[in-house]
Amino acid sequence: MDIKPISDIKPILCRGLERMHIADAREKAEKLEIYAQRLIQYNEKVNLTAITKPEEIATKHFLDCAACAHLIPEGAYCADIGTGAGFPGMVLALVRPDINMVLFDSLKKRLAFLEELSGELGIKAKCVHARAEDAGASPMYREKFDVALSRAVARMSVLSELTLPFVKKGGILLALKGPDAGSELADAARAIKLLGGGTPTVEPSGAFDGQQHNFVIIRKVGRTPAGYPRKAGLPAKNPIV
Repeated sequence: MDIKPISDIKPILCRGLERMHIADAREKAEKLEIYAQRLIQYNEKVNLTAITKPEEIATKHFLDCAACAHLIPEGAYCADIGTGAGFPGMVLALVRPDINMVLFDSLKKRLAFLEELSGELGIKAKCVHARAEDAGASPMYREKFDVALSRAVARMSVLSELTLPFVKKGGILLALKGPDAGSELADAARAIKLLGGGTPTVEPSGAFDGQQHNFVIIRKVGRTPAGYPRKAGLPAKNPIV
């Protein structure tokens, strides 16, 4: 596939990655620029993102995702639940090549894009076509991960059921959230406790797009009870309250 020229976003990416103390920032910025080019091209035939301006892709997607890289332990086994266009999992696998990333999504066309991209850029990421409820109940993935990640998938009352079953005891759920993270956590308090999560903490992220985002961190302190996650569609239809 030919690469269509786009505006040069390497300086934006490089400055942002350096601000986060990401090693080899210039090399990774170059790869992220190719990521943006591929995303814009693929988005013409498969709807991956409503954000299509290169500068906004750099800040609202790439840097926003990369800003939580410091919260992931070295060599962690990570699951990105509902990865979509690779946010945050593919971006994190690119800027943190020490981690092992599995990208879960229910749409094959999204995963086809990510598989092609990971091969081209040498990103260590495995793609799995599955709904979160089904994968979280599977012995292959249930309570196997050090970190479960998610961005723009659901409110915490629903997201907790979709993600905490993937996390092993002692691991963490890391959710990328907007400014209303506190109110979401209040609604999700019972679900988090029931599913084995500890007391959440909230860490502000860098405001790369001019908006204040937050990282919600929940340590897994107990096992997720049998029966959770419930069948596909039920967590969103009838959240735990």
